[in-house]
Amino acid sequence: MTDLPHTSPEKTWHALVLGRAGLDLYPQPDGGKTSDAHGFSADMGGSGGNIAAAMGCVGAKVALLSAVSDDAIGHFVRHRLEQYHVSDAFLQTSQGNSRTSLAIAEVKPTDCDVVIYRNDAADLQLRITDAMQTAVVNSNNLVVTGTALISEPSRTTSLELMKHAKSNGCTVWLDLDYRPWNWPDLQTTRAIYSLAAKYADVVIGNEEEFAVLTDQLEDYIKQANLPTKGQAILLKRGGNGASLFNQGQRLDTGVYPVKPLKPYGAGDAFLGNLVHHYNSYHDWQAAIACGSAAAAIVVSQRGCASAMPNAEQINLMQQSTTMMPAANWY
Repeated sequence: MTDLPHTSPEKTWHALVLGRAGLDLYPQPDGGKTSDAHGFSADMGGSGGNIAAAMGCVGAKVALLSAVSDDAIGHFVRHRLEQYHVSDAFLQTSQGNSRTSLAIAEVKPTDCDVVIYRNDAADLQLRITDAMQTAVVNSNNLVVTGTALISEPSRTTSLELMKHAKSNGCTVWLDLDYRPWNWPDLQTTRAIYSLAAKYADVVIGNEEEFAVLTDQLEDYIKQANLPTKGQAILLKRGGNGASLFNQGQRLDTGVYPVKPLKPYGAGDAFLGNLVHHYNSYHDWQAAIACGSAAAAIVVSQRGCASAMPNAEQINLMQQSTTMMPAANWY
């Protein structure tokens, strides 16, 4: 497998993560419906916040690029970022009536109802600044989540920072992070995703998300793997593992079997740990295995950001549990 652009230990940041962070509420008791809840527990959520928290919990120097509202919910997010060792140096305060996102997620392994409120979302008010551009130059990685591309000004901010990163030796990771209710139609989504993918060194998503980017995935992978493009494609396949396509080579990896408490949070844990481990060791197989172990830990617990494991917990999972082999994919 070919390495991504060389990482520098002299840079300020291991990674910058661009995307939403908000408040998650979990109905209690576990296993019940939201409509029957006796109470709720709270955590930070949102793909950007979760990915950054996953990295912070294993010791990465990481900052979140996002915006939150100037209210109790926005303050909650800022406090939780500090708890998870994520810098808020570039976290903006949105103006007007925009609000930090709220998600209400049932803690059930199946038939799990998740309701997300993103009316006039604060994170989509993110605007580019000179400080952000400087931070990108001083970072080894920029992770961009697809929901940051939904609307302006966040869309232009994301694309400009991706382009800037690509020109300054900062590896760009695009997590497709598709949420259908956020987009007007498939044509619009595909056009924006395709534009963003041009600036990405690695594109990550599941089969549903890649179907939004292209209806010819096999051909897309072949084109991405050409030496002139040099883009890595990481296909997440849930319980069937993951497949990495890079420079004409393919790597299939399995999963660590656990009894899940809930189905969400795994992808963010996976990506955060994958990016940090790869940044540290430049070993794709080991990095994906690390991410898979973190994902297994998170789905077996309540919460998302608060469930992100530290390095010792990940090592214990890998030592005590045998990874299942990957299932075939075409």
